[in-house]
Amino acid sequence: MPAHNEESNIGEVIARVPRHFHPEYTVEVAVIDDGSKDGTVAAAKQAGADHIVSFPSNRGLGAAVREGLAQCCRLNADIGLMIDSDNEYPPEQIPDVIEPIRRGTADYTFGSRFKGQIRGMKLHRRLGNYFFTLLQSVLVRKWIYDGQSGMRGFSREAMERAEIIHDYNYAQVLTLNLIRQGFRLEEVPISYQVRTKGQSFIKFKEYVSSVIPAIYKEMKRPVAKRYRQNFPRK
Repeated sequence: MPAHNEESNIGEVIARVPRHFHPEYTVEVAVIDDGSKDGTVAAAKQAGADHIVSFPSNRGLGAAVREGLAQCCRLNADIGLMIDSDNEYPPEQIPDVIEPIRRGTADYTFGSRFKGQIRGMKLHRRLGNYFFTLLQSVLVRKWIYDGQSGMRGFSREAMERAEIIHDYNYAQVLTLNLIRQGFRLEEVPISYQVRTKGQSFIKFKEYVSSVIPAIYKEMKRPVAKRYRQNFPRK
């Protein structure tokens, strides 16, 4: 769970995480505090976070997600799930988002807002999501509905091999990287509610100037294809 100055939201997100949805799995919450200046860490501890990693200064969402995936691997997780700490995404649907990974039909999943329900998203954000999702679809030749989702599931192998090549954000380059390697993507409909507390770090000009060059860089560099055969779990 990446977090930057989310004191007013993170406690509720952690409290809503399903801890006992399947007898075969133990659920632990890891928070990556990206140099918060407020009470984010204290709120996460009070809400029951099992692991907290704090950066001394703000490094960016891409850096936080990269560290989160590495932390999951260090904790020997079989499945990882990243969810934004701004209370826009539904923790109750974590079991739904990781189910394709659990049953062996996908390696990488999105909680897809545009296949589910969206409440409160402004028009300019919706159009921006459409544009960047369409761009990803064209580049990987696979139809994607919600390429900017802040709720994503990962198999262990996907976490180990995922590469995020810039610190500002992760969404586009991570998906391009994993699909180009041959990981299977599946999108799961979720319900989404725009935040009511706090403020997003995303600024349009910074986003475009950071993301477009990163997409170009990711598509130009070689990636190693995976060859492991996958079989659905019974």
